[in-house]
Amino acid sequence: MSLWQTIISNLPEVEAPTQKALSFREKLKWTAIVLVIFFVLGLMPLFGLGTNALQRFETLSIILGAEFGSLISLGIGPIVTASIVLQLLNGSGIWKFNLTTPEGKKSFQGTQKFLSIFFIIFESSIYVFLGGLAPAEQFRGTSLFFNLELVLVFQLFLGGMLILFMDEVVSKWGFGSGVSLFIAAGVSKSLFVQAFNWLPGPGGVAGATYSSGAVPAFFQSLVAGDVTTALIMISAITSTILVFVIAVYAQAMKVEIPLSFGMVRGHGIRWPLSFMYTSNIPVILVAALIANFQLWGRLLQNTGHAWLGTFSTSTGSPISGFVYWLQGPDVVRSVIQQHTIFIGAAPYLQALFYMFFFIVGSVIFSIFWVQTSGMDARSQAQQMISSGLQIPGFRKDERVLERLLSRYILPLTIMGGITVGFLAALADLTGSLSRGTGILLTVMIVYKLYEDIARQHMMDMNPMLRKFMGG
Repeated sequence: MSLWQTIISNLPEVEAPTQKALSFREKLKWTAIVLVIFFVLGLMPLFGLGTNALQRFETLSIILGAEFGSLISLGIGPIVTASIVLQLLNGSGIWKFNLTTPEGKKSFQGTQKFLSIFFIIFESSIYVFLGGLAPAEQFRGTSLFFNLELVLVFQLFLGGMLILFMDEVVSKWGFGSGVSLFIAAGVSKSLFVQAFNWLPGPGGVAGATYSSGAVPAFFQSLVAGDVTTALIMISAITSTILVFVIAVYAQAMKVEIPLSFGMVRGHGIRWPLSFMYTSNIPVILVAALIANFQLWGRLLQNTGHAWLGTFSTSTGSPISGFVYWLQGPDVVRSVIQQHTIFIGAAPYLQALFYMFFFIVGSVIFSIFWVQTSGMDARSQAQQMISSGLQIPGFRKDERVLERLLSRYILPLTIMGGITVGFLAALADLTGSLSRGTGILLTVMIVYKLYEDIARQHMMDMNPMLRKFMGG
């Protein structure tokens, strides 16, 4: 065994369950425990933290499943970044893994974990030493200041490792994956707060102060006669509902391929291929890529090297450079505030580039994900043949089945990537609550979770819950 194989084989990991299938109650218990720990960690501030320059990136924290300034300031960023890097290396052939064998899959997973740990250390150091999460100013210039920097790095490293292992716990003992669960939890919390928070928020267009939540602010602005603010709030609520409806409808679309059991004449099944074939994975990867660009741009600006662009000192928003074009402007809000669609060319050009980047990125990551996750035509054909399935009227041949699946999988991969990228960008540009990307991700995550639970645990769940699930 090579040195590299020895290293990745001895990395710490969460032990998988010994039983072949866990019960619904067992999975629910571990998922709930991890969720509670996740929310508790998000409430624990970093000891010795002074300046929190990252707190302005609220949108990015939602996408990363992070709470900047807490123990989980890194969120799922290192895990997703490691996945992006490894997929690019594998897809380009620079570092090839044979994912058709158990050894190749184990090597891929071990390498991804090693890269995740590397990025946890790397991003922890970057956040602290480039001023994103800096120690308290009163200790600057003293030896204690340097020690506090190391303490902050250690706390971020500890929180990153906890997220990594909690992701493993959910993947092995719970429902779905921890990465998806943390995103859905963060977005759901943000969505609820932005919709129903009755505490005072920023002033409306007419100068009145309304609640922070869109729903109470809408009714308060109507009573005050502030039509502009009321239109902004109702447009945000409407956009959010519209994204939910379209996402659920698109997620339910499927192509069903008729197959038969070769050994049992007259019996067959329909093998479903979802229209959004790669689900929410491409959007997670693209959103994480944009988040990393913006975080790196801000941290580089703090060091005097604004290579990716500059940020406003007052609002923290990108105002120039590459990061400026990766920011989705709220076009609908601007049109309502200015009472005209002629708001200048810059917002529309920025919106077009943002949508183009999301769509192209989603398609690229969809193709990479299909090749690296065993969702390609050859892998699916092998799985069907091993299950005793074949095409009715054709001889049992893996190549025949692969050719048939190739007609559907690549088009579904591309069209699904285009659709999910378009929806995510459109929702961002129309000012949905908690950002459209997060809403779209949550809808797809929850829908996929519902499908998995209904398929695997319909018979062993509580009768009342089974009735609620449609069983």
